[in-house]
Amino acid sequence: MSSKDGVSRTLITALALCLVCSIIVSAAAVLLKPAQEANKTLDRKRNILAAAGMLDESKTIDEQFAQISARVVDLRTGKFSDDVDPEEYNQKKAAKDPAQSLDLTAEQDSAKIGRRENYAVVYLLESAPEQFEKIILPVRGYGLWSTLHGFVALEADGNTIAGLGFYEHGETPGLGGEVDNPRWKSLWPGKQVYRDGSVEIGLIKGAVNPQGDDALWQVDGLSGATLTSTGITNLVQFWLGEDGFQEFLNNLKSGEV
Repeated sequence: MSSKDGVSRTLITALALCLVCSIIVSAAAVLLKPAQEANKTLDRKRNILAAAGMLDESKTIDEQFAQISARVVDLRTGKFSDDVDPEEYNQKKAAKDPAQSLDLTAEQDSAKIGRRENYAVVYLLESAPEQFEKIILPVRGYGLWSTLHGFVALEADGNTIAGLGFYEHGETPGLGGEVDNPRWKSLWPGKQVYRDGSVEIGLIKGAVNPQGDDALWQVDGLSGATLTSTGITNLVQFWLGEDGFQEFLNNLKSGEV
């Protein structure tokens, strides 16, 4: 056998192996996609329940989530909309589409997200039809190294925070990554968002003085993570402000959604 034949056979064998492997990988990706999507949905539900302080490890996620409904809010009007399906709507994708989002000015864009989608999916715990016990809102914004994605939950008054949690970020472990620390997250419930109609909630440097006049609107900053702390303040204030959900919350309280 000539050296050319040997090289040809080696190349053919390598190509055949590559083809077989690519078919296996592609088939596995297709077959596993439904399971991956189901796991993503389950993880989203888990994070929503956790942000609202409703997660009970003794029950299944779907069992607990059955009491929560997903609704779409038109952020341009602050009212519910049936224009998009909350189960099919991709909020991240919409935010990148100029036809489905608002190009924020530098003054508006405190959360550093660039564009704000026109529609947002919110999650509601109802005690009775149109009587809401908890309102869970999606939030995102830039920290030090990454865009943090999470949920903030409010009580029925639309002002008292029930909880906050992030499910995706790339902040520094042990510093900005302390957003995942249960102790820090436990500081949020009971805090107030608005004072005289303005968003006042935010992180401060150091620890909050519980006797201070501003204690209800303040949360301990993340030690050694000033930029992440600033980013969290900015994103919470943006999404609960006039370019986010503030008009929707006002409409919700007045029954005009």
